[in-house]
Amino acid sequence: MHVEKIRDAMKENAQRAKSMNAELYPRNLETFRVTKYIGCWSGIPPRFYGVDLRNRRCECGMFQTLRYPCAHVVAACATYNLNVEQYIDDVYTLECTLHIWSNEFPVLRDVSTWEVQPPAFKMLPYRSLRRRVKGRPTIMRIWNDMGIRKQVDPKRCTICRTIGHNRNKCPHGNVYTSQSSRSERN
Repeated sequence: MHVEKIRDAMKENAQRAKSMNAELYPRNLETFRVTKYIGCWSGIPPRFYGVDLRNRRCECGMFQTLRYPCAHVVAACATYNLNVEQYIDDVYTLECTLHIWSNEFPVLRDVSTWEVQPPAFKMLPYRSLRRRVKGRPTIMRIWNDMGIRKQVDPKRCTICRTIGHNRNKCPHGNVYTSQSSRSERN
């Protein structure tokens, strides 16, 4: 009656439902509280899911999304001897599936005979998709509060400790370091 994939999923949900316990809230067999026991040895507390059969809803969200009963709904139906298959959507029946695939598709003509209409608008290139030019890439960073550094003292020369130049351009470089060895090499 149902597609094979749904039958396999329902068997898997029935297997998972064996480790769950369902409690009936009102006496009308429509609202349940399903307790999912993960494992006594793991120390994880059990989880609770609300199941509403009238509105076809479960707190896990799978029942509404997939339109067939999740393991929590299967556990609730198994506890109170309800037919689970009545909650499977008609989309999953073989009749509906065969009806969808019974339509015939027209045979496409040869691609060379297709008529292609020219576009009604002018196409412009998207500049950011172009290849990058050689060299160092440009930085496209957007600064925020975390990216901005606090004001730090400016860089100082390592020889004379003054601001405005570095050790290569230091006017006192000859005094503090022996550059005679450099001049002898030249």
